[in-house]
Amino acid sequence: MTIRGVAIKNLFSKSSSPVQRLLLLVALGLILLFVDSFTPWLKPAQRWLAEVTVPLYWVANIPARLSEYGQETVVARRELEENNEQLRTELLIYKARMQRMAEVTAENVRLRNLLNATEMLQDSVMVTELVGVTPDPTRHTIMIDRGEDHDVYVGQPVLDADGLMGQVIEVYRSSSKVLLITDSAHALPVQVLRNGVRSIVEGMGDYNKLSLRYVANSTDIEEGDQLVSSGLGGRFPSGYPVGTVTSVRVLPGQAYLEVTLTPSAKIDRSRHLLLVFSAIETLGEDRDGTR
Repeated sequence: MTIRGVAIKNLFSKSSSPVQRLLLLVALGLILLFVDSFTPWLKPAQRWLAEVTVPLYWVANIPARLSEYGQETVVARRELEENNEQLRTELLIYKARMQRMAEVTAENVRLRNLLNATEMLQDSVMVTELVGVTPDPTRHTIMIDRGEDHDVYVGQPVLDADGLMGQVIEVYRSSSKVLLITDSAHALPVQVLRNGVRSIVEGMGDYNKLSLRYVANSTDIEEGDQLVSSGLGGRFPSGYPVGTVTSVRVLPGQAYLEVTLTPSAKIDRSRHLLLVFSAIETLGEDRDGTR
């Protein structure tokens, strides 16, 4: 054994002092630092160590990855319910706004000829929810969770995402009663979307059926025609879907057709509804009433 080997063995022996061991380690560190800086001898060892430690880094990063994954994917049930409710409300409002697009397109040419028209309907809506249904089978009325505290008024139109549902007939502090368009006591001015023919829709006491009143045999109406509110009478705004013609029958010896419709609104299923606030804006007039 060489003298240097004996010296190193003596330094790491039990009889060597801690100071001697520390000095030897410092000397070895300086030697390795010098060799690494000025020679390529340690490069293979460095590459091998880098490859060996990669799995260790991956394992050490597992807790952080799990924490990040949990924060991104684990969402409280309450937050999900709030998001779903918000999306449902937005969808309901957007569907209601889209209802009038077909009527606007069909009426565009005729409106261009009505240059002396002075009124334009501007609607805003409030989301409401059905909270009760009348137990009387002969009446089609429901209760909603909006009332005087929310500026609801008698005669206010109510619709769902697909069409007109009815109108408010009684208002309480925090709730209101709505008469559905399928009630046998309800009547609604409408017009055929295809050609503008006007008529009156009446309820038949059936959630899935409506009828047209006093339709002459010569009237241009056929199965599949869509009917929308005409706005006549000032109660319902114009352009909202009411129903689709499902049957047109000529009755022998009668001057009027028997016309039945299917309501556009899901009368017996919709829960989230919209209250329509209508405002009439006069156009083309000065403050003194002159044009």
